[in-house]
Amino acid sequence: MILEGSWAMSDMQAEAPAVKATLDELFRRALTRHPDRLALVDPADRADFTDGPVRRLTYAQADRAISALAARLRAFGLPTDAVVAVQLPNICESVIALLAVARAGLIAAPMPLLWRHADATAALSRVAARALIGCQRVGDAIHGDLAMQIAMETFTIRFLCGFGQNLPDGVVPVDDIFATRDVAALIDRPGHAADHLALVTFEVTADGVVPIARSHAELLAAGLAVQLEGRIMPGAVLLGALAPACFASLATTLMPWLISGGTLVLHQPFAPGVFARQHAQERCSVAVVPGPMVARLAEAGLIGDGGTAVLAVWRSPERLASSAPWPADAGALTDVAAFGELGLVPLRRGESGKPSALPTGRLAFPRAAAQGTAQGMHAINLARTPGGTVALSGPMVPKAPFPPGAERGHAAKLKITDGAIDTGYSCKIDRDTKMLTVDGPPAGVISVGGYRFGLRNMQELIGGIEDGSTLAALPDMLAGHRLAGSGADRDAICDALLAHGANPLLVAAFRARRAGRRNFAA
Repeated sequence: MILEGSWAMSDMQAEAPAVKATLDELFRRALTRHPDRLALVDPADRADFTDGPVRRLTYAQADRAISALAARLRAFGLPTDAVVAVQLPNICESVIALLAVARAGLIAAPMPLLWRHADATAALSRVAARALIGCQRVGDAIHGDLAMQIAMETFTIRFLCGFGQNLPDGVVPVDDIFATRDVAALIDRPGHAADHLALVTFEVTADGVVPIARSHAELLAAGLAVQLEGRIMPGAVLLGALAPACFASLATTLMPWLISGGTLVLHQPFAPGVFARQHAQERCSVAVVPGPMVARLAEAGLIGDGGTAVLAVWRSPERLASSAPWPADAGALTDVAAFGELGLVPLRRGESGKPSALPTGRLAFPRAAAQGTAQGMHAINLARTPGGTVALSGPMVPKAPFPPGAERGHAAKLKITDGAIDTGYSCKIDRDTKMLTVDGPPAGVISVGGYRFGLRNMQELIGGIEDGSTLAALPDMLAGHRLAGSGADRDAICDALLAHGANPLLVAAFRARRAGRRNFAA
């Protein structure tokens, strides 16, 4: 599926990256060159939070699993470009599932792990999802039962696939993909295959959840920007502590891994001791971590050893300017300012160790080459709107609303004006340098760690449960915000939220407070 955006076709072609490839083509390229190279490594503590053995897959082994799952999806009779939701922890199966969906000619819809059936049903109904791939257990949560609830409330879902033990009746077990050799037929695409949609993620706005669809080429543009600015070398060993459920994590973890043809070591956030062991035992050359945690991880000796490049992903880019300087002897640090699901800008820190302001206009990467004699790769354009907010356009930025026809509906949708998208982040521009600094989040949206919420919708939900109950978002140094709820009967509110299928972070806002902070050096 190729979306017809508001840009003329000639303009879209001019903005396309110089090199085009689908996710499957990138994987097959690495497979051909290094079939026996280690491709995917599970978290060492996998047994603590989900079923299945700790996997260490070569490219050849991963390819067989991808092909087997892709063949299974096609055997269901799913039509080309059907949407398949994926909700898995940060394990090998999550990567296998995303690549299998792409190989089968379908569109993946990765979902945040903490989404329960209320959030998932609302989002998946918008995109008419036809199938869901999940697992039985994530920590104490039984996701197999959750998948059944989502399917019952999402009219279009017809097929459920699951990894793990004791799956509910009606969920098709797919653990056998690691032992079978089924082959999926390649899907013939009209035009350039990379221009077709690869996946859809979900942007949270004050008006509701908005599906954001991206082509393979747009994902590649984002991944190349990160790979070039972060100077990630071929064959790199990446330690990824971000679950592949949003654009920022995909662009900083999955795409650089596919482009470099290296090894991806997965970490389920966040177990400091396990992270340290993985970093040392796998000899990781790149670590991808949340930006607000960088300073504390460095203080604990978990990163910043000088031999490992660090990608710090800032899901709240307004906090980047005030982040602590990076020591000169701590190795390379590249900040990645992520504007929700709309776009991102990687910024490698210089000798001062201070975070860089954002250049306006046409950005090419690596910036050092773009500022010198080399041209660099154009990835994104930044501008300030008349209303004082950040606007994005360019090769990595989505070009049209999804699904087709969404622009004629009444639900919240992607808004594109003259080829650019208003992110809602407030900003200011230095008159002399023309550099841009983000100084505020979108109105009505709060961020708790990597999760974003529309505050008004949550407050309306709470108010409908108990008169006089309230919900507030308080600033937090590490998570961005923390939720605090009050009401006459907290237990009753929690029970009602659970029955509604609310996010666990919202439920926890009404639970009793626990003192103390987590020690990252533990």
